[in-house]
Amino acid sequence: MTRRGFRVLLVFVLCALLLKACLVKDVSIKSGENKKGTEKLEQKTYPSPENITLNGVDYLQSKAPVGKFGGEFISSIIGEGPKTFNPFNSKDNTSATLSGIMYDGLLSTDPISGKPVPKLAKSFKILPDGKTYIINLRKGIKWSDGMPITADDVVFTWKDIIFGGLGDTSLRDSLYIGDKLPSVRKIDNYTVEFVTPEPYAPFIRSLSQSIAPKHYFKNAVKKGGSAFDTFLSTNTNPDEIVTSGAFKLKEYVPAQRVVYVRNPNYYEINTKDEKLPYLDRLIYLIVGDLNNEVLKFEAKELDVINLQGAKVARYKSLEPHSDFKLYNLGPTTGTMYLSLNLNNRKDSKGKWYVNPVKQKWFQDLNFRKAVDYAIDRRNMVFNIANGIGEPLFTPESLNSIYLNKNLKSYEKDLSRSREYLEKSGFYLKDGKLYDKSGNRVEFDLYTNAGNTEREAIGVMVKQDLEDLGMKVNFKPIEFNSLVNKLVSTFDWDMVIMGLTGSPLEPNGGKNVWLSDGRLHLFNMRTPKEGKKGILPWEKELDNLFDKGALATKFEDRKKYYDRYQEIVYNQKPMIYIYSPVIIVAIRNKFKNIYPSSLNGLTHNLEEIYTDE
Repeated sequence: MTRRGFRVLLVFVLCALLLKACLVKDVSIKSGENKKGTEKLEQKTYPSPENITLNGVDYLQSKAPVGKFGGEFISSIIGEGPKTFNPFNSKDNTSATLSGIMYDGLLSTDPISGKPVPKLAKSFKILPDGKTYIINLRKGIKWSDGMPITADDVVFTWKDIIFGGLGDTSLRDSLYIGDKLPSVRKIDNYTVEFVTPEPYAPFIRSLSQSIAPKHYFKNAVKKGGSAFDTFLSTNTNPDEIVTSGAFKLKEYVPAQRVVYVRNPNYYEINTKDEKLPYLDRLIYLIVGDLNNEVLKFEAKELDVINLQGAKVARYKSLEPHSDFKLYNLGPTTGTMYLSLNLNNRKDSKGKWYVNPVKQKWFQDLNFRKAVDYAIDRRNMVFNIANGIGEPLFTPESLNSIYLNKNLKSYEKDLSRSREYLEKSGFYLKDGKLYDKSGNRVEFDLYTNAGNTEREAIGVMVKQDLEDLGMKVNFKPIEFNSLVNKLVSTFDWDMVIMGLTGSPLEPNGGKNVWLSDGRLHLFNMRTPKEGKKGILPWEKELDNLFDKGALATKFEDRKKYYDRYQEIVYNQKPMIYIYSPVIIVAIRNKFKNIYPSSLNGLTHNLEEIYTDE
């Protein structure tokens, strides 16, 4: 199963306006097509690493061209920086990314085909029963402190941390089949067996989860609770951290930078049998916001940048005379959405999470439809993404192999919005919208401050909804404060957010769609509430994800995941906005660059080198 082809990008421009207009026209051209004034993404066949045994050690050998050792690569992160370096307690994308650099999983994903491939594992197989997974580990490879990586580490990670419910339980929760979890056991020092209660299609991809060094994590795991949650905090001495990844932490300066250095014990080598990575240092500058990120790239303080649509025309015109190259990686694998708070419950003190008046609006499907049809997605694509993107109407990304293509797109239609509002008794008076009880329709709209794209979307959503007579108080706030509202206090009305995702496996979003999921943001429940008071369509989503995970054939799974998208499309708890095309600029001095619409431009950091 392969993903949709890469999207093309126009190359010759007379001016920024012309490029913008052309990109709007041609962004959806598939990679196999060719039109005047367009160029296809430079596609390279990634030379996948292969196993090799030298002196009793099972290395992963890079087949990319041999490079030079030394130098550094400087990237960036938006916001305030990581909250933890514990890969099992990372609840935000920044922390997950930065901790994931240090810890490899048993398997990884081939950046071109999307197939599971060995990482810490030397090989794996699924037995004919469809439930038993045999993992053969690499012999002789070591943690950064020189201790061997063995089956004990794997069993400890899965049994004591993941299945033990420590840290972020999202992965564990996604693996329940009924009330049962998979089992894990050690066969010998380098062989592990997993058994799922039933054949479970998503399980193989969960084996990319980081593996923890038992000797380093065991005390925190034994203490559990807050001791584990604070383990590997951002105050941890980097010299103490034991890792398996190509890079290990060297320095963290809050609000400034995160610095990694090469791990001399990494298990990948080049064809000259020299240990990778090539780079001496990997640096992430904490840039605060997207505008500051652009300034730093133009000042040559950054080596790579993901460009917003509005910046692409200028960078494309500069490219022929610059020290960087642009890559079009196709539609983002994540989704951006507007969500309404459907919560109609009280907290432990008897206080409503959401004002009862607003509850009635948000739970009214006609109201949600009115909001949906008022959103001018195409105008947002043109003005915010500069035409480099497409409107989005489903929870699956545009390049997902499970995308339900039967769900039709539509344009902004205020007359239709007004029809839905009138059906529920809303009316206009002096240009202001009121409900049937005479309450002025007014609410707060949140997003995370510093994300200029989402802030721009918020401004346009505010205007679109005010065209219906609603009063929208747009409030960008600090990311942690926003997360607290969404998952802890439930004190919010509407929000613009995004979710990362996989175009290969919808089950990764299980915690968003299960009625008791930890990311079921639009109708969050406390652990004590469980599935209490779930809506009929929420119950159907629960059933669909259970059935989709147990189906082993793609055709069967596709039916379940088509239906889940149809429910979200019809019920609109989350209203999807648009899917930007990912355009990345990277300095020409870096070699062994193999673009991937699945894993981005720097998925093979251990193989990348600089020729300067």
